[in-house]
Amino acid sequence: MIQFNLNGKEVEVKDDPNTPLLWVLRDSLGLKGTKFGCGKALCGACTVHLADTTVRSCSFPVRYAEGKSITTIEGLGDAERLHIVQAAWIEEQVPQCGYCQPGFVMAAVKLLERNPDPTEEDINNAITNLCRCGTYSRIKKAIHTAARNIKAQN
Repeated sequence: MIQFNLNGKEVEVKDDPNTPLLWVLRDSLGLKGTKFGCGKALCGACTVHLADTTVRSCSFPVRYAEGKSITTIEGLGDAERLHIVQAAWIEEQVPQCGYCQPGFVMAAVKLLERNPDPTEEDINNAITNLCRCGTYSRIKKAIHTAARNIKAQN
C-alpha cells in the first residue's frame, strides 16, 4: 500500500510501487486530466505538483509519492472557481487542441509561485513543456496575464 495526499485528500493505492504515477492517477484513481505524451519525461503533458515542485509523472514511480502531497490539474480549481492561471488560459484563448495544456498550466502555476513577475527569459527557462500546436506565444501571454491578475489581487 502506498499512501499520499492527492488534491487535498488522503488516498491509498495498491499499485506496483514501480508503476509510473501517471498511470496510478489515470487508471487507478480515475483522474484523466494529466495526459500521457512521450513517456520519457520530455514533453511535460504529464506534469503534476509534488509538494513544492513539479514532476513529470510518466517517469515518476508511485513509490516516491509515499507520504507526499500531490496536486493534479483537477486539484487546482473547478468550473465554479478557476485557478487564476486557468482563468488566464481561457482569457487568452491559449489551447488549440488542448491536449498538452494541463501540463503547461501546472508548470506555469509553480513558476508564478516562485517568480510572480517573470520575464520572457524566465518563462523560456522555466517552462520546458512541448506543444505540437505551437501555442507558445499565447502561453507566454497567459502567464503574463496571470501574473498581472495575481498582482492586482494582492
